[in-house]
Amino acid sequence: MKKNSLRYIELLAPARDAATAMAAIDHGADAVYMGSPAFGARAQAGNSLADVEAVARYAHRFGARLYVTVNTILYNDELKRAQELVWDLWRAGVDAIIVQDLALTRLSLPPIALHASTQCDIRTPQKARFLEQCGFTRLVLARELTVDEIRAIRQTVSADLEVFVHGALCVSYSGDCQASYAITGRSANRGECCQVCRFKFDLEDADGNKLVRGKHLLSLRDMNRLGHLEELLDAGVCSLKIEGRLKDAAYVKNVTGAYRRELDRIIAAHPDRYRRASSGFSSLTFDPDPAQGFNRGFTDYFFRQPQPAAGTLATFKSPKWIGTPVATVLRKAGNALIVRADAPLSNGDGLGYYSPSGEFVGFRLNRVEGNRIYPLGDANPLPGTRLYRNSDKLRNDLLAGRTAQRKIPVDVVLEKRNDQLCLTLTDADGHFATAAEQTEWPQARTPQLERRRKELEKLGDTIFSAADIDDRCGDSFIPASTLSRLRREAVTLLEMAREAARQTEKPGKPSAEIALPEGHVLSRHDNIANDIAAGFYASLTGTTADRIPRAIELTGEDSAAETERKEYGAKGIHSKEQGTRVMQTRYCLRREMGCCLKTAAGKSLPSPLYLQSDAHRFRLDFDCARCSMLLIHLPHKS
Repeated sequence: MKKNSLRYIELLAPARDAATAMAAIDHGADAVYMGSPAFGARAQAGNSLADVEAVARYAHRFGARLYVTVNTILYNDELKRAQELVWDLWRAGVDAIIVQDLALTRLSLPPIALHASTQCDIRTPQKARFLEQCGFTRLVLARELTVDEIRAIRQTVSADLEVFVHGALCVSYSGDCQASYAITGRSANRGECCQVCRFKFDLEDADGNKLVRGKHLLSLRDMNRLGHLEELLDAGVCSLKIEGRLKDAAYVKNVTGAYRRELDRIIAAHPDRYRRASSGFSSLTFDPDPAQGFNRGFTDYFFRQPQPAAGTLATFKSPKWIGTPVATVLRKAGNALIVRADAPLSNGDGLGYYSPSGEFVGFRLNRVEGNRIYPLGDANPLPGTRLYRNSDKLRNDLLAGRTAQRKIPVDVVLEKRNDQLCLTLTDADGHFATAAEQTEWPQARTPQLERRRKELEKLGDTIFSAADIDDRCGDSFIPASTLSRLRREAVTLLEMAREAARQTEKPGKPSAEIALPEGHVLSRHDNIANDIAAGFYASLTGTTADRIPRAIELTGEDSAAETERKEYGAKGIHSKEQGTRVMQTRYCLRREMGCCLKTAAGKSLPSPLYLQSDAHRFRLDFDCARCSMLLIHLPHKS
């Protein structure tokens, strides 16, 4: 990639449903991604084909794209249905399919691009090259990568690179977490994650002594890379992705608006390097601010360094949105709280505080009278307690309505050509359309330019807005009805011209020679769940499909534990509690607590360490050579 080559930059927003998808487009998204009717990695975020088709039509009017998730692992009896679904999605106008299971690269699919999901666990240049060889046109990289690691992948492959820039973080490498399956039978690779990482845990030593009680020790803050977008673009990223297919429309509007504003600033500052990937400009009725919407506190994660400072990644107190501090309790007076407010409060606000035991207690604000606030229900914060607002009634009401209008600027030319009156619309992308009508134009008794300008500007119910108006008809009299007909016809023709010229993403072609990353040994962590995927891997390894390790969802945890016992034994490691590795994470609890084993402070925590949550027990293993942490699910301890 040439340093100064012109690149189209995409802001990619999530959508739980069609209404949210269209709102994302209105607020500046260049593309949206949403769940398909089946096989999406968010079981609660599926959409009908009719809704998918409606979103595709809406997005394409602005030159925006729609990507749909078919990114669960697939069982043998699901392959035919998955293949038919991809055909249905292609016919509905979907631009690309987001995929985890490599069986989809071997099925008979329509000419549609395939994007390798973050569930494919793409964290090395070697893995990226392998997936590009498989025919993927875009790679969704692991969230854990530093900017230098992203740059190294960019230098290895030519496929588009997509990275997450905002939203919730999985503590495990995506696609390689079996914790939910191990304790509930609900598989994250099947879209049914129970979010073990948001559980409360006790941290214990080998004798069961509690070192930390009842904290959310695996619960990460939310990613926020709003201040790092230019560095990501410089590293070679083309698509900036907001997480949140389960989030509501208000969240999507707010975060999309904030990232759109920053991206527009960057693109405007570097017109020789970057172009926006879709058309139009969004005008908002509110000031977008991610801090004013759902978040667990923010982190830029591993963006700059593989070993972030202690206390920068997780939020031990709560996995929920606490909100922003808005007041301090002075005292209680009957049913009211007397407070010193730092921001205006409103009836209906959602507030909360930490109790002396460390629990977060939420309540609804019934009414406000000066510095007296009246909670709805019981709320007994002590004097000096800080109050946080995690639901702003006025802002919520604002975001519930229409908060954006997206328009494509067009230049308008009205002129006479021989015996015809012609109206030409030309958009910012160079598309144009002309509507013409044969008519006479007598000389008017009064000036006409201002009257006609008002008529020609009437594009309010279309996706276009008038920029420059060039009226070359002087003081000829042209009825308003004639101008209206020409305007409507020109708009229709311009939309048709835009659709005819719309560029579709071409599907990739598998390489003639595909090779597994050097040194890679297939295991259950490759999530091979069907015979087609197994056959594909067998062809790469010179073995037979029946010898290819299958996903834990097919073999069960006991089989996985037995396999790992043999692997440990072969390495001379023998333990009564080897258990099953269900999570690998770049996040390290020791480092987060300031007790990294590579430092003197590491001795302040004993070894080994355990997480206990209800009946579930996990051992923490620390691979200091690779600076990673492993979560080992242990048999039930009575």
